[in-house]
Amino acid sequence: MAELAAVIASTHHPFYYRASTSTGADRPPFADEWVAKIERFRETLTRAEPDVLVMVGSDHFHQLWLDNMPQFLVGKAPFFDANFYNEEREFGLPRMTLRGEEDLAAHLLRDGLDRDFDLAFSNELRIDHSITCPIITLRPQADLPIVPVYTNIFAPPLPQPRRFVALGKAIREMVESWESDKRVAVIGTGHLSLELGGPRQFGEHGPDPEFDRRAVEWIASGDVEGCLAEVSLDSLHAPGNATHGFMDFMLMMGVAGEGAKADHVDTLDLFHTMEAYFTWYPNGVPGEVVPA
Repeated sequence: MAELAAVIASTHHPFYYRASTSTGADRPPFADEWVAKIERFRETLTRAEPDVLVMVGSDHFHQLWLDNMPQFLVGKAPFFDANFYNEEREFGLPRMTLRGEEDLAAHLLRDGLDRDFDLAFSNELRIDHSITCPIITLRPQADLPIVPVYTNIFAPPLPQPRRFVALGKAIREMVESWESDKRVAVIGTGHLSLELGGPRQFGEHGPDPEFDRRAVEWIASGDVEGCLAEVSLDSLHAPGNATHGFMDFMLMMGVAGEGAKADHVDTLDLFHTMEAYFTWYPNGVPGEVVPA
């Protein structure tokens, strides 16, 4: 069976690419620190030596709209075009083409149905920066096949937080039941507190630093039940109007498992948001010798 080589969760700030590649007067003052943190984070995926990436993200109304909004969707295609015109214009993101892993996608769809997850699918999915940003930060050579999994965090009615956690648990079980000898990393991106277009958008940090602090503690310690006890669809409005993206972090906590402490934790306060990076190695840190 396939091996779950790594579980990785992060934010997906679309300005990283431009900040990290700018030079001279155009390079922001926080770029060097940000790049250093990303390079350490990138090494956590490299160390896992994955063959395939399952990428969890959310479409920002680029391809999915109110006329057809699935709650959970799996992309199943040999290739995925990536990034849209406004992402090129606003963030400087490059157009990309990523290979797909159709056999694993088909397995998730079939096994998902058998586990009471009626996952939608698309054979013509085009992906946006919720998936390309972690590719840029974690695997910039973009040489590994992916299976994109999209969640609905924008268009009510939204699934409950507990449903996101349950899907994360199911994804892990489905990956580990895939008849393959490949090593799979599951990578998911979301938000901590986030305000878009509101009065708290452009501050020195995220709109709710206390929520961010508690969120990092929940994730880093694997406190799934503690998180679920305090987070609801209603409560997520308070930290910022786009904070429902935190449910993708909760999904990744489901993949990692209750009580699973992250092997890598890092954060960075940026303008209007806290960036956060977590890695778990379910089968132990690669290359680390466990004392007898």
